[in-house]
Amino acid sequence: MKRVLIIAFLLKSLSVMAQKTDTVFLKKLMESKPELFSGVLNHPDHNQIQILYTQVNRSMKNKPTFKTYSYHVDPHHYFYPASTVKLAAVIFALEKINRLKNTGLSAKSTMITDSSYQGQTKVLKDTSAKSGMPSIEHYIKKILLTSDNDAFNRLFEFIGRAEINEKLKKNGLNSSRILNRLAIGDAGESAKHTNPVRFYNGNQLVYDQPAQYDSKEYELQLNNLLMGKGYLDSADRLVNKPFSLAGKNAFAINDQHQLMQKLIFPEAFPMKERFNLTADDYRLIYTYMSKYPTESDYPRYDQQEFWATYAKMLYYGRERIIPEPDIRIFNKYGDSYGFIIENAYFVDFKNGIEYFLTAVVQSNEDGIFNDNKYEYDTVCFPFMRNLGRTIYDLELKRVKKHRPDLSKFKMDYH
Repeated sequence: MKRVLIIAFLLKSLSVMAQKTDTVFLKKLMESKPELFSGVLNHPDHNQIQILYTQVNRSMKNKPTFKTYSYHVDPHHYFYPASTVKLAAVIFALEKINRLKNTGLSAKSTMITDSSYQGQTKVLKDTSAKSGMPSIEHYIKKILLTSDNDAFNRLFEFIGRAEINEKLKKNGLNSSRILNRLAIGDAGESAKHTNPVRFYNGNQLVYDQPAQYDSKEYELQLNNLLMGKGYLDSADRLVNKPFSLAGKNAFAINDQHQLMQKLIFPEAFPMKERFNLTADDYRLIYTYMSKYPTESDYPRYDQQEFWATYAKMLYYGRERIIPEPDIRIFNKYGDSYGFIIENAYFVDFKNGIEYFLTAVVQSNEDGIFNDNKYEYDTVCFPFMRNLGRTIYDLELKRVKKHRPDLSKFKMDYH
């Protein structure tokens, strides 16, 4: 018994030591490059930085194992997750379709959204789709290519608020919640009501989902819900008190990182913990997570508004440049209230590089929210680009015992 206790103590000590080492690594790395990071390192709390970086090592049989490093990660320290919640909705929508497949429902089925509560809107067609009709598949493309808000809202309505939050908990994402639609002022009672939706294969009705109501509040233990010193209200009047983000979506950095790892490497998790996705589902997500807006015909985008590297901030910032041909970034980003967040898996096919990187940074120098005066261009985008490039350079030099076979991630973008 004594020997068992000693072994347990040693394992616990090793775990604590490893955790401490992991916490220091990214800090030291950024401190070694003051020309890139001194600005944010001088007041990391002010910029609310959190980072998770995971190295991927392969066995001789290409099986992945992970080594993770963190910086200032705190699942209780709230930041506004913006559009990063949309990746969870993409996965959960496809899982729901697979659960209902005996009805004939598929991601390609025409999805007609009705309305039944104040403020709700209908969707009867989608001119950006090749068929001219809305579908789960097309909404997913728009979410992953350019982070379309309406597309997310329609998935939110299909899945239902209760099921979304049940699935977060089922997947161990215990520091997160998704409570409302995006970019339409959805909050309170209206967020608890979701639209009725119908699905058709041709003219045949295959699934009819009535309006849903979710009464739960999904409380989390969060601090930092009051931010800044003031905000502009709906009439653009300055209110001189901190801005409250209580009652909004939450998606902790560690939960985002875990979701991405499970999505990219389902084989690294026990069967019961994997998402209920088909091979075609994974291919759809991988393709449009890594595809550039400029490579898309349906939907087609104005390249002045959505250039190739538009959504890849953890490597390109917001530079309008030609992407490097051997690199693909499988990611979901978000930006709002001065926060820039990105959750990504990087692949360099030429050099055999792969890694996960998730980060959040915020800048709001005047402390006023809703005034559209955030230092995205001078603080946030440069930080994300510098962080991504620094980790990439580290990976370029890192010696690996076995070069990864990355053919699984070579998608057809035509």
